[in-house]
Amino acid sequence: MFRQIPSAEKRPVADVIVIPFWQETDGAKEIIPVKDLDAEILKVVKAKDFTGKSGSTMLAYLEGKKEKRLLFLGLGKEGSCSMESLRRDYSAFVKRCHNKPWKTVNVLVPKIKKLGEECVCTAISEGMLLTAYTFEALKSKKNQQFFHISTVNMLGIEAKNEKICNKAEAISSGVNLARDLVNGNADDITPEALAEKAREIASSFPSVKATIFDKKRIEKEGMGLFLAVSRGSFRDPVFIILKYQGNPSDVDHTVVVGKGVTFDTGGLNLKPTGSMETMKADMGGAAAALGIIQAAAKANLKINITAVVASTENGIDSKSYKPGDVYVGFSGKSVENMNTDAEGRLTLADALSYSIHALKPNRIIDLATLTGAIEIAVGDERCGLFSNDKKMTQGFIEAGDRTGEKVWEFPMDPEYRELLKSDIADLKSCGKRMAGSITAAHFLKEFVGKTPWVHLDIAGVAYIDHARRYHMTPATGFGVRLVIEMLEQFHAKSS
Repeated sequence: MFRQIPSAEKRPVADVIVIPFWQETDGAKEIIPVKDLDAEILKVVKAKDFTGKSGSTMLAYLEGKKEKRLLFLGLGKEGSCSMESLRRDYSAFVKRCHNKPWKTVNVLVPKIKKLGEECVCTAISEGMLLTAYTFEALKSKKNQQFFHISTVNMLGIEAKNEKICNKAEAISSGVNLARDLVNGNADDITPEALAEKAREIASSFPSVKATIFDKKRIEKEGMGLFLAVSRGSFRDPVFIILKYQGNPSDVDHTVVVGKGVTFDTGGLNLKPTGSMETMKADMGGAAAALGIIQAAAKANLKINITAVVASTENGIDSKSYKPGDVYVGFSGKSVENMNTDAEGRLTLADALSYSIHALKPNRIIDLATLTGAIEIAVGDERCGLFSNDKKMTQGFIEAGDRTGEKVWEFPMDPEYRELLKSDIADLKSCGKRMAGSITAAHFLKEFVGKTPWVHLDIAGVAYIDHARRYHMTPATGFGVRLVIEMLEQFHAKSS
């Protein structure tokens, strides 16, 4: 998709050229002059019809130039510019291309000292790539709409720096894989479909290996909590282990566990109308985990990551697991099940404890659309972060600021653990309504031991109710860019 062109003067013919402007008190200011377009630009700037406000656009038509169109793009005030603002601003440009027959665009890349070329190129590339994603597979042909851009010429970027844009493209492919999986029908994106996607990723990259446990193997491993949740579905559960080795000589290893409930009815504690319609998205954590592996492999990152997914439907049947009953998981701990709609933590408990025991990671991260309480607490702007490790927590806070996938740290005071005490089992699956996200995190903490661990509750951010910024469909793929950024920076600091 991307081509690097060292200067605007050497740009090829294209359908449109995008020129960025700062917003200043006396009007818009062109960031990098384009000599052969000075006259056209000056007309608009003098008329003050375009202010350079962040995310604003204006289209002008050209004659006798390399492009037929000139798009003015506002980046706002220079002092407020950030990687996230650049993503959103260049997203605004791509939205102007929606359903237009434009295939080739020339994009002028600004020089922004406080960010540096790598950050600027990454942000601009991500803003365009993420916005260009569409999900039209479920529409009839006459209603399908697409972005037709096939080539983006990045003006002002030396060819030697093409790896920056290529890496952004690789990581965005992982985000878009996660989006595809979450946007798809629950009847299509089943546990076996996730397993097949894992096999497909493994077959595409020699650095990736897939191991899939069927129901018999899951039973043999004694994953009683996971199996309990699966009882109400006619579809068999699967346990996915997808291992990427980007640096085989390094013993450092991160496990990412994704919640893989492909549809959640709530079980016998049935969800009401208004709460069940989006439950095909309850495997957003699993989708992100698979997306992380694809992104890491495609970008050839020099880190070792394994994605682990315990996938099932939480259905309803005469065999459904029951509120009030006690079940025993892989760890040997018994759990009094207080609510069958708190199923995700049971599947994660077995996935976490198995990962700690069998894979022996240096750190473990889980992503899960776990609690409605987190959406009440922080809405759909941030995910909730819970951890037993300060370094990882700080790493995620910093990575969230850089990627725009922001986190908010919640307390893990031991007093909250008291809410999970059971009279008949080792612990309850959940407490009462108060502190619901925190008690859910404490439940998961019971299964990670002393391994450095971060739990990301993405229930509010994995699936949004309207298009915004660079998310044009409900599924956001949240977590792919965040986790990769955190791990890369974590390893860079360690080195």
